[in-house]
Amino acid sequence: MYKQLGDAGGIPIMLPLITDKDMILRLAKTFDGFLFTGGHDINPELYGEEIEDFSGELCNERDIMEAILFSKVVELDKPALGICRGLQLFNVLLGGTLYQDIPTQLSVSHIQHKQKPPYTKPVHNVYIAKDTLLYHLLQTDSLKVNSYHHQGIKNLSEQLMSAANAEDGLIEAVVMPNKKFILAVQWHPEFNYKLDDYNFKLFLEFVRACKC
Repeated sequence: MYKQLGDAGGIPIMLPLITDKDMILRLAKTFDGFLFTGGHDINPELYGEEIEDFSGELCNERDIMEAILFSKVVELDKPALGICRGLQLFNVLLGGTLYQDIPTQLSVSHIQHKQKPPYTKPVHNVYIAKDTLLYHLLQTDSLKVNSYHHQGIKNLSEQLMSAANAEDGLIEAVVMPNKKFILAVQWHPEFNYKLDDYNFKLFLEFVRACKC
């Protein structure tokens, strides 16, 4: 995400993968905001489930680090933007649960949530809820987005608010009320931010919040 944040006016720094709590807390106090990116599946044990055969690759060290970091970010009320795994992480760490595999566990869905390349191509609509931070930032009630994930929110954390849904009802964006800027989206704005002003605006507004 170096290019995206740089183009939006930020100075991106990649944090080391560490599990030392004191060091992570120092990092949380040092930087202005935090982007939680896509990547590994979250260990289902974090939301009280056994690991199923259809669960993907895990990284326990990353789960540990980001859990400590996110907790401190919330406590300090620093801006946080989540993308794909980031959305799922926010939900799990705040008490929600996930579908470990959407095609297996959400059979009623008719949407292709895990598209094939090119990832710059939008494949389905999301509908944005009014009176949310996402609507306030983008000033639109719908978007056509790309999609590359096999997991998603099953039970939403009571500390989060759904900010957008796909046509099949799957939650596509969340915000944390009463916080300065805690927002996460299920799609990947980093792939098409140069082609779509709405996706670029997500990075612009995140960087702006970090500067405030």
